[in-house]
Amino acid sequence: MNSDNDPNHSPLRDVAQNPEATARYLADVQRVLLDIGKNLETLAIETRLHLRKTHVEGDRWYHARLRAMPVEKALGNVLKNLNNLTDGLEKSAYKRRAHDEAVVNTAKERKEKELERHRKKNPQPLQAAPNPPQQGAQSRNRGYGGPTSIYDMGRESA
Repeated sequence: MNSDNDPNHSPLRDVAQNPEATARYLADVQRVLLDIGKNLETLAIETRLHLRKTHVEGDRWYHARLRAMPVEKALGNVLKNLNNLTDGLEKSAYKRRAHDEAVVNTAKERKEKELERHRKKNPQPLQAAPNPPQQGAQSRNRGYGGPTSIYDMGRESA
């Protein structure tokens, strides 16, 4: 079945199945949102300036500012939500990649656990290390064959 003729085919389905494609797509969306964010910041500044300059006859100096505050707050909330959205897009791209790594590692971990279980059920008998033939005091003084405690040293060194 061709994906061009399939009425249920979604172009985002292919993106969702590949973590690199998902990261690229989310980065593109984030880039667009950041551009929109710059425009919204400019709009918020210009709106603030305009609203605070708008005075009505009989206003005191702070009345225009008080009337502007709800609009400024609404635009500020939009910008805050936009920043949270872009942060969330970045986090979801990382989590998507981590998911695929976890899937790959899960198969490896299961194989290792199965081998460990098999080793525990069927332990191989341990063979005793062969004792090297002793040739007097010379062989005991080489390497690790020397005295085992401080009290044994007195017998050999004296």
